[in-house]
Amino acid sequence: MNTWFKKSFVLSAGLALILSGCGVQSDHTATKPSQTEPGTEQSGKKLNVVTTFYPMYEFTRQVAGEHANVTALIPAGAEPHDWEPSAKDMAQIKDADVFVYNGIVEGWAEQALSSAANDKRFVVEASKGLNLMEGTAEEEEAHGEEGHDHGHVLDPHVWLDPVLAQKEVEAIEAGLVNADPANKADYEKNADAYIAKLKDLDTAFKTGLKDVKRKDFITQHAAFSYLAKQYGLTQVPIAGLSPEQEPTPDKLADIIKFSKANNVKTIFFETLVDPKVAQTVATEIGAKTDVLNPLEGLTDEDKQNNLDYLGVMKNNLEALKKALNE
Repeated sequence: MNTWFKKSFVLSAGLALILSGCGVQSDHTATKPSQTEPGTEQSGKKLNVVTTFYPMYEFTRQVAGEHANVTALIPAGAEPHDWEPSAKDMAQIKDADVFVYNGIVEGWAEQALSSAANDKRFVVEASKGLNLMEGTAEEEEAHGEEGHDHGHVLDPHVWLDPVLAQKEVEAIEAGLVNADPANKADYEKNADAYIAKLKDLDTAFKTGLKDVKRKDFITQHAAFSYLAKQYGLTQVPIAGLSPEQEPTPDKLADIIKFSKANNVKTIFFETLVDPKVAQTVATEIGAKTDVLNPLEGLTDEDKQNNLDYLGVMKNNLEALKKALNE
């Protein structure tokens, strides 16, 4: 992220003041959490676990139970793709017993972990080892070098696939066990209980989407590729992997043409991002709009309605069933 590198000197200076006397050391677990040495007993002390954005917070909270204080760096209502840590956030990263992030979304994470080094900290990159999907050529051009793997933009939105979400929960479980082996049995029990709920969610998606009339759906940004692949659907995104990416006039024209040719009656927009592009397409083709939530953060309304990851995903399923049966 370009603005990150522009700020790096300032952040380093801030860290020098905040962390003076603490000693900054390299973090050997930052990129290979599965290869870290087992942690020591916490003697009843709760782990200090810092996560990045909402799905990582929720998955970690479910696994940690009573054995950790879990916080999220990125506040509710903030869009995580372009968020960057402040000096205060860097201090939290420095002091964490465990740091949990998804990967790719947090383009700042590896440099932050290096700058706020702590050789006793355990790091979990929850999407590490998963078979990540590539973006399009348009997305690569829009992203520059960020998020690339061998010259390709990778899609980070694995948490929206209930099957891959289970893998992320397993990765978080392993990280907590490494950091606090004394409570291994509880972490495993909590993870198993939450994974059972994710399996039920997967079954609901399979059943609910099996016999829908159509298989394609139009979204404001390309967040639902993993979910679409898992359940035999086709996502047609207006914009790319980042919600801030604006479609070209040609891309917009293609979406409108596709929508008219296929009698699309619903254009999905999302929370946390201005829905004007989705509304423009909907107005042009005489369709309505509806929410398909990429779960990059809970809104105030979500919290007022006591919604969590499972609740939002169930709402997404109902929205898809409705649109795909029109």
